[in-house]
This record gives sequence, C-alpha cells and structure tokens, in this order.
Amino acid sequence: MDINIFISCISEFNVRVMVVCPFYYEKEKKNEESISYYVNSNGETEERDTEILARKIKEIICQTPHEDNDIVILCIGSDRYVGDSLGPLVGTMLKESRVPFRVYGTLEEPVHAFNLKGILKEINKQFKKPLIFSIDASIGDKDQVGYVRFKEGPLTPGKALEKMLPEVGDYHFVGIVNYLDPLPTSQFLNDTRLYTVMNLAKTIVKVITKMKAID
Repeated sequence: MDINIFISCISEFNVRVMVVCPFYYEKEKKNEESISYYVNSNGETEERDTEILARKIKEIICQTPHEDNDIVILCIGSDRYVGDSLGPLVGTMLKESRVPFRVYGTLEEPVHAFNLKGILKEINKQFKKPLIFSIDASIGDKDQVGYVRFKEGPLTPGKALEKMLPEVGDYHFVGIVNYLDPLPTSQFLNDTRLYTVMNLAKTIVKVITKMKAID
C-alpha cells in the first residue's frame, strides 16, 4: 500500500474475515459500487488525511435532515480481548471528549453480540430515524494493519453466537487490527497489539471530533 489515504471499492478481506473474526463484514451486493476511504493511523500524513475524512463526513451529515441529537455512534466490541476492544475504546474516548452525539458502546458498557439486538431496540425506541455510524474491528492483509476504513452501508456482525445478527449502521468505520493468520480465533484476538488498537481508536476519535469542529 503506497499511499496513506486512498479510495477503492469494497476489498476482498471483508469476505475472508468471516472465517476468523467474531465480527465479520459481508460483501453487500447492493453496496458494491459505494466508495471506501482509508486512513493510515501510523502514517506521516495522518493529520491531513483525518482532516479530509472529517470534511467528507461533515458533508454527509449536512446533506441529511438530522440534528446532532439524532446522530448515533454505535461502537461494537468487547474489552475482554485486545483484538476486539477497538469499539469500546472509541466509545469511551468519544464520551470523554463530550461529543454532542449519542454514543453506545464503552469500556464500562460495551455493545457486543450478546446485547446488540437489545441495544438496537433501545435505539429504535428513542429515535425515529437516527443516522447511525457503527464502529468495529476487522482484519485484512498484513500491509493494511493500522488502517481505518470508512464506508457507506452497515456492518454485518455475526459468528459470536453462531448465528447472523442484524446489520448495523448507515455508515461505518472499521479499524484493521490484525492480518489473516491460521491461528485459532481466540489466539488471534489475544495476539493483537494494544498499541495498534489504541492508534486506530485515536484516529477514529480524531476524525469525529474534527468533523464537529469544522464550520
């Protein structure tokens, strides 16, 4: 990967994740033509790239009728495994940053496979037509580790309960925390570096907070 931010259609790793990760991302036929944005959380141009993505998300929000209190940030994951802790870390950081959006999924109160359906019911009760940004961890190729991916369309969590779970989000962020490996899932989750997950979390939070600061 030669550039720190690039635009591409949905890539193959989204299909292969189904085998390894407790949360995976299906290739949605209806969204094949939608565009993905990638930002390298460790790259030299990370500051510039987060600014570009923040402006893109601001543009998306401005094109909708939603107010700040109709925007939901749904951070999926569990703090029990480093490899799955990206969502709760982002949720905690966003709450500490006092963003004006409703945030679900923190280290204290994580959103995961066992309570996701209940949280979605709660969201649907509280909001008529919320604009939902979902956030979760993923795996990809070795040279993609440390990249944040932003794309229109929902995440498709699953596998943790050996059944399909509801698609979540109008748009989503994915942090690529590790690469494909023959290790068992539990070993993969523990093998992921906390340093990588923290950098990804900081980058996602930076994008969202910058977006809110843009006039």
